[in-house]
Amino acid sequence: MESFQNLTEQEGNYRHLDKMDVKDVLRIINDEDKTVASAVEKALPQVEQLVHAIADHMLAGGRLFYIGAGTSGRLGVVDASECPPTFGVPHGLVIALIAGGERAITDAVEFAEDNVHAGWNDLQKHFVNEKDVVVGLSASGTTPYVLAALEQCKNLSITTGCIVCNPGSPIAASCTFPVEVITGPEVVTGSTRMKSGTAQKMVLNMISTSVMILMGRVEDNKMVNMQLTNEKLVNRGARLVMENLGLPDLDTAKKLLLEAGSVKKAIDTGYTRN
Repeated sequence: MESFQNLTEQEGNYRHLDKMDVKDVLRIINDEDKTVASAVEKALPQVEQLVHAIADHMLAGGRLFYIGAGTSGRLGVVDASECPPTFGVPHGLVIALIAGGERAITDAVEFAEDNVHAGWNDLQKHFVNEKDVVVGLSASGTTPYVLAALEQCKNLSITTGCIVCNPGSPIAASCTFPVEVITGPEVVTGSTRMKSGTAQKMVLNMISTSVMILMGRVEDNKMVNMQLTNEKLVNRGARLVMENLGLPDLDTAKKLLLEAGSVKKAIDTGYTRN
């Protein structure tokens, strides 16, 4: 393992933020945020390897688990929760676990991330097995809740990945497919909800979207399997159906969409009728 450098906890590059004008603080944060996309770009080969591993396992009947603490854990919850409505996959295909449980989504649960047994216990509740992929989320790359769970997965030949923001971290060393996005010190020293969190969110978007494309949940650039959970999505879906089938008006498309239950089924039904 490389020499570990905890860059995310190092002193920030800007001092006396409390004495600055707001416009200067905003400019500094914006300038630092601009560096995140470049850091993610450097990690794209690692992201690609992880995406292929996840897709291969899920196409063979496996699931994707995210496991994290604090901000990282919450970002995993957001990404997992958006997969069913966006791509029409069943709940339970992408599962997010956060140290401290559901309460930790909105409240800090003291010392939850330090529990070396809880992560694996949480995975066991979902009967994690070698068909699945477990992705650890940790800005520092050292979170005990995540690290211990990934090490236990490795012992049981369960494929693992991670998204971390430090080079040569223990979590990256424990994974089959590590993703290291090196974002450096934060504007507010140690506040990894900032650049590190942005980087993790960007990579999570890439992973879930790319995996769902490989699984056939996107056609062209359209969310043809999205759930019709509100009027905005119904109208969006109806427009897709109307354009795809060349229907004369939106009302006709909406009727067909609601009868079929999804954009994809509506299009397939329309083709069948024709």
